[in-house]
Amino acid sequence: MIKKPTCSPRHDIFLPEPATLARKRALTEMETFFEFRLDSGKSLGHKPGQFVEVSLAGIGEAPISVSSAPADNNSFELVVRRVGNLTNALHSLPVGGKAGLRGPFGTSFPVETAMLGKDILFICGGIGLAPVRSAILHVLEHRASYGNITILVGTKTPAERLFVDELSAWQKYENVKFYETVDRADKQWKGNVGVVTTLLPKLALDLPRTVALICGPPVMYKFVILDLKAMGMKEDAVYLSLERLMKCGVGKCGHCQVNHLYMCQDGPVVNYTDISKVREAI
Repeated sequence: MIKKPTCSPRHDIFLPEPATLARKRALTEMETFFEFRLDSGKSLGHKPGQFVEVSLAGIGEAPISVSSAPADNNSFELVVRRVGNLTNALHSLPVGGKAGLRGPFGTSFPVETAMLGKDILFICGGIGLAPVRSAILHVLEHRASYGNITILVGTKTPAERLFVDELSAWQKYENVKFYETVDRADKQWKGNVGVVTTLLPKLALDLPRTVALICGPPVMYKFVILDLKAMGMKEDAVYLSLERLMKCGVGKCGHCQVNHLYMCQDGPVVNYTDISKVREAI
């Protein structure tokens, strides 16, 4: 089945739009933060949880989640892990350098529908913080529209933590509870040690009014969902961001197909009830 493409109507969905690198900084040994600006001067027009296809001439194209909150200007932010030719080349791109951009594509976290007025539980594992950060920033910018906020962040080691300065700042917001853990501590780490699910028993959630947003490595989803269900959270209150290697971004190539779902169109953000019985979805 051919999916109907969903993309900003600015231009042809297959034609990359030029963007200029305005700022970059290393977050970890493997991850780098990028701020790009569309040369057109127009807003990217993304929603939290969506992704873009980023390309470099002569090298290739890769899907990258947008990490910044929606904005009215032409700036947007990405976090890129060095894992292949394109991402290695992006890490070497100098400020002022050019990249191509298609999108935004895919579904988004329901910040303007199911999440409004609700308590929000964010659960992030590793680089899964990057796409969820877009939703976190949106919620914090529109704080009065949401209830209590709980943010759980887990990483393998302290050296792999992302947005360290922001994590401290988030804890200062009213009615925001923040918990962090690492799988393996170093000598300086004084916080919790263990996988992110070890943080769940610390929580006192009002489950009937709580919506959970989850993003992390595939192995994390199974155990987080099992624990949330054991706590009494309803399945339709759980939203996941599922990573697959998108290629075309518009549901035509089938590269990201999982059974009847095209994750570039039906995802990456899905409600758990929609994929709970789909084989190999999680």
